[in-house]
Amino acid sequence: MVMGRPTTPIDLDSDERDELESLWRKKKIASDLKTRARIILLANKGMKNSDIATEVGTSAQTVGKWRRRFAANGAAGLYDERRPGAPRQYGDDRIEEVIATTLEQTPKAATHWSTRSLAKHLGMSRETVGRVWRAFNLQPHRHETFKLSKDPLFIEKVRDVVGLYLNPPDRALVLCVDEKSQIQALNRTQPLIPMRPGQAERGTHDYERHGTSTLFAALDIASGKVIADCFQRHRAQEFQRFLNQINREVPPELDVHLVLDNYATHKTPSIQRWLKRHKRFTLHFVPTSSSWLNQVERWFGLLTQRLLKRGVHMSVAALEQDIMNYVEANNEEAKPFVWTKSADEILDSITRYCSRLQQEQGLL
Repeated sequence: MVMGRPTTPIDLDSDERDELESLWRKKKIASDLKTRARIILLANKGMKNSDIATEVGTSAQTVGKWRRRFAANGAAGLYDERRPGAPRQYGDDRIEEVIATTLEQTPKAATHWSTRSLAKHLGMSRETVGRVWRAFNLQPHRHETFKLSKDPLFIEKVRDVVGLYLNPPDRALVLCVDEKSQIQALNRTQPLIPMRPGQAERGTHDYERHGTSTLFAALDIASGKVIADCFQRHRAQEFQRFLNQINREVPPELDVHLVLDNYATHKTPSIQRWLKRHKRFTLHFVPTSSSWLNQVERWFGLLTQRLLKRGVHMSVAALEQDIMNYVEANNEEAKPFVWTKSADEILDSITRYCSRLQQEQGLL
């Protein structure tokens, strides 16, 4: 039997644990050092190297290396050893100045720093600024968006919709329904230049508009098949016509549960009267500003990526024909999306995110 290298035991005292937890929580240190501190903290709990590697996103060999370094030299062993070459040009105080300026200040007449503008401001080379940014994973040029729902029934709606995904009712069909409005029939002003070796497909940035269409789609979460139709507008009248289409295509012995957003046309008096006449239909609304809970939005994303983004259409009729061809091809080889997160996991994740936002804004 071949035996591997024995695992180095880790047994922290209270001072060592406090020091490592402080390193892990610090924002203005290299991400590698934070990872190493976390490795030792997890090792102190008796976890195996392979489990720690999975938890922190590295290899078991790397985990073993830092366990041995810590066992030999304590917390000092987690820092990078001095390497051969020219001595550092800037000390820790200057590095901290780069980080603090990047995080806490903005340049004149701009919203964020570039390597050149910050280098000029601090009197150092842009290569040095770039190295510091990479070491501390700072990316001022990037900007991401977020939106937190203010729906007073957010928790109840999340549990309702996710419950349908993970445990759908017996003898019922769960359909995710939405409209993709204002899909434009666009034709490029000059012919496309096709792809060839070493050159991507090319098209002009400008285009001619030939009208718009609205796609109504209902995604069956069990099979991945889609019921769809195109309309010129997306009022309550068109939504009711689409409900009639769903009613015709779904076998009469099945109940129908529709997952919808909070668009006004889904709640009009005429729709309420229609629902009273069709008792097998039940509507489930996702929270406001939470379209990510509606699985048909992912299907719309694939439609845009695979067909609409680079499609060329001389008329609305041609656009709608291409969309329906896509739906038909999708249904021939349909595959459902696999929903994995429970409602509790989603709510816990949002809670952690809100807590982090409050800490960063100094509200906690």
